Order: sequence, then C-alpha cells, then structure tokens
Amino acid sequence: MRQHVNDPYVKQAQAQGYRSRSAYKLIELLDKDALLGAGYTVVDLGSSPGSWSQVLAKRVGAAGKVIALDILDMGPVPGVHFIRGDFQEITVLNALEQVLGNRRLDLVVSDMAPNLSGVSSADQARSIYLCELALEFSSKHLKKKGNFLLKVFQGAGFPEFQKTMRERFQSVASRKPRASRDRSSELYLLGKGLK
Repeated sequence: MRQHVNDPYVKQAQAQGYRSRSAYKLIELLDKDALLGAGYTVVDLGSSPGSWSQVLAKRVGAAGKVIALDILDMGPVPGVHFIRGDFQEITVLNALEQVLGNRRLDLVVSDMAPNLSGVSSADQARSIYLCELALEFSSKHLKKKGNFLLKVFQGAGFPEFQKTMRERFQSVASRKPRASRDRSSELYLLGKGLK
C-alpha cells in the first residue's frame, strides 16, 4: 500500500484527473508509435476503471468514437460508449458489434486480464485465451492496415500467440512502458497494419 501511495504515476494520475496510473502506459505507447488521431474509431477492451478510455476520448475528439467494454462497471467517461459484460460471451460481443454497425476500426486496445486464481499456469492460460479472443475481434473489425495494442503476460503460450500476431499484421513489436512496474511480467504487443 505504501508503494502504491508513493508511486509517482499514482500521484500524477490524481493530479491530472486520470482514474488510474495505467493512463501513462497508454500515453507512452500512443506517442511512441503515433497510433491515434482526431476522428479515429477505437474499441477499448478491459476498460474499467476508465483511464485508457479517458486518454482515448481526449485524443479522438468530438469527431471520433470510443467504445469501451468491461466485465466490471465503469463510471461514465464523456465521449465514450460503455458496454458492461463478459467479452467471452456471444451476447456481449453481439452488443458491441451492434454499436459498431458497419464502422471499421482504426485501433483496438486491450488491457484485459483474467481474475487471478493464484495458480500461475491456469492464470497464464486464461490470459492467453483473452488475448486470442481480442485478436480474433481485431482481425474481424479493424480497417485494413488498422492497429492492435494489447497487454500480454510472458509465459506459456506467449511465443505461439506472438507468432499468430505476426501472421495477421505487417509488423509486431513488444513494448514495456516506463509506467509498467519492473516486477510485472506484463508487456504490450503492438500489431501495426492489419494484413
């Protein structure tokens, strides 16, 4: 708790009105790879508590659209259409597709992670499964040459997942933002240019 309270990103998030420190992970990733601009259409998977949606809505502006989805509730974010539900359920996916209509996406971001059981092999398998679902959704809904950014955890299934991403995108890079804690096995994969 002391580490969290003294974390400079936590303090910065509080000062700048972001709901969590993870906003700075996304800001760094968006800036490094110039992933987002005014008027873009974006889906934010695993959006609660909403800091990524806050960043995205600000960047796409009034001409853009941000659709957020999470199994947990998320307080309203101006300019963001939020859907509460489990991304693994077809009815929730249908609701998301209905909001999209025929619109193709410029960017899909995913900060999804499973509820941890404490059994690392099971947790890793569930995490990779969520990544695979997000990749399938992105492959179906992104514009040609659209981009996909997601959180992954290094471990079993990661090399195979990375290989699958390389088959779908023109380039795939791994990123470890400064706001990501050193002890965390998380990193972010960026697929640029849907084939």
